[in-house]
Amino acid sequence: MRPARRHLLSLRSPRWPRPHRQHHGTVRALPAHAQSSGASGNGAGTGSAERRVEDGAAAMVVGVGCAAVAALLSCFLVVLPLRCAGRTDLKSPQDIQVYVVNTNFTLRWNYTGNDTNVTFSAEYRWCESVDTNEKEWKTEWKELPGCQNITLTECDFSSAITKYYDEHDVRIRAERGEELSPWSSIFEMTPYAIAQIGPPGVELQSTNGVIKIKVSPPEANQVRKMWIADLSFKYILVIWENSSNPEVRSQSIFPTDTIDDLAPDTTYCLKVQATLPSEYQEGLFSPIHCVKTTHKVNDLLCATNVRILALNMKFHLHWNNQYKQRVSYNVQYLIGYLKEVPGDYSTKWLSVPGCENITDTQCDFSSIISTTPGFYYLRVQAMSEYNKSCLSNEVKVDPLITNEIGPPDVKVDISDVSLHIQISPPGGSECEIMRDHYDLSYRILYWKNSSNNEEEVKMKEVKQTIATVSDLTPSTSYCVKVQAFSEAYNKSSDYSKEECIKTPGDKTLPLIILATFVTALIAVLLVATPLVFGLYHIYNKIKYVFFPSCQPPLNIEGFGGQVFSSLYLSTTDEPIENCSIIEAITEEVNQIVFKDYNHSKQSSRDSGTYSNDSDTSGSKASEETLEKEIV
Repeated sequence: MRPARRHLLSLRSPRWPRPHRQHHGTVRALPAHAQSSGASGNGAGTGSAERRVEDGAAAMVVGVGCAAVAALLSCFLVVLPLRCAGRTDLKSPQDIQVYVVNTNFTLRWNYTGNDTNVTFSAEYRWCESVDTNEKEWKTEWKELPGCQNITLTECDFSSAITKYYDEHDVRIRAERGEELSPWSSIFEMTPYAIAQIGPPGVELQSTNGVIKIKVSPPEANQVRKMWIADLSFKYILVIWENSSNPEVRSQSIFPTDTIDDLAPDTTYCLKVQATLPSEYQEGLFSPIHCVKTTHKVNDLLCATNVRILALNMKFHLHWNNQYKQRVSYNVQYLIGYLKEVPGDYSTKWLSVPGCENITDTQCDFSSIISTTPGFYYLRVQAMSEYNKSCLSNEVKVDPLITNEIGPPDVKVDISDVSLHIQISPPGGSECEIMRDHYDLSYRILYWKNSSNNEEEVKMKEVKQTIATVSDLTPSTSYCVKVQAFSEAYNKSSDYSKEECIKTPGDKTLPLIILATFVTALIAVLLVATPLVFGLYHIYNKIKYVFFPSCQPPLNIEGFGGQVFSSLYLSTTDEPIENCSIIEAITEEVNQIVFKDYNHSKQSSRDSGTYSNDSDTSGSKASEETLEKEIV
């Protein structure tokens, strides 16, 4: 291409005279009659005319050559890669889309050109994301298998994609012979993010008035799978009667399930959809299948009306018996998740302990309910004495949903004007499942117990099992009842029995009286204490002066009675010397008394050999001695 370009540039180098636009538009080959008329003119004009003709011919040649060169240059410079065959440029494909169903990839686009014999080819590349801002492309652009030189506006390239979690880029262009259109805009995709769940497989069987259905995952028979966790699929069944005005109903089903409550001898049509609830994805519906139901055989041996009664995590199964002869029952259960696994679970039913070969029409199956959340299925197998058996319909039990909450127990106490309410949780404190899984709260209603029916009922909600209600009216009877409820499970119990109690009387007046009395008493004590103390001091002075505590001995009774009548008041006619003598006598008398006391003390220690006469004589001798000393 480079030599050709150099040749074209050399053609442009000569300085060709550029004809005037008027001459280029108008100069063209003249007709014959014009030439004859020009020749018949004067001779002077003949030479000039010929000269003009020659100049016009030369100008025409130059113009044609310039036009050819310009056209050739435009072909090579503007659309150099394309073949220069007119101005028919190909348009790029538009509206590029990729549709992914399971591991099936389809590329679709639109083409608005009017060109014929146009084909399309696509390229792709994929990368691994290092982080949110950087990309590491693993491949350069390369041909997309299944999408090369096709005439349709879609192609299947499922075999090319194997990295479902990596980002891919796709582009496409139009082709016609050696002409190529520009590439389309790039379509970016991550297969798993745009993939759609395909339709599941469905198998039906009509028997005994019911339809047994078996559903297989969308990629059950495929080696390469987009959805690895088959057990995560949930299935939605849509069923209706094949009639002019069908009533369509929808329900969740398991991979292996039974559809009952159907009319006999009726054709039903249905379709199934697989979903992934955890990823909020809904798949495509399966093809529509239609099947006709049969008549259901009414076997009286089968247990009917199978139902569950549960209160405070105590579970009982009840059923009815239509069989008139002897029959025994065996209650069986199935762990719920086994139904979510594709396959046959008929051999995985187990017997409930204590409910084997029983004749009662009820069974306590609380023993199989564990603390682990989960659901179960139960059924009753009836057996006659002729070795015939029949299975009842299955019932589902989800312990925390099926169970009902019973009313709590309540105790009420009172202090002053406050009610103290103690609540015992439903099922008792030993029921850990009730306490751990329900997260119970309590609704307390209390009101005045009076004949007035318009008394307001007040409510208080608590989460603890101990509550206090204050600001009550004294000397008033109040009643209380409590309800337990769980917001998470939208369950509530019945109210407990009413408990009534009377508040004590108003203690304000007695307290005021008591406070007044105590205040008065304190005031009296504060005033009376100094007064009593002063009176007591005066009393002691008077008693000390007028009633001395020291009395003369009996030995000197009658002697100088006037002198000893007052020891502390001296008379005018009493000589001072007598007072001093009396003091000496008093001291001697005291000594004598002490001696007598010591003597009697010693005599009491003797063995009693001294007689009373000797004691008398001794006392008399002491008296005589005293008289002599005084004289």
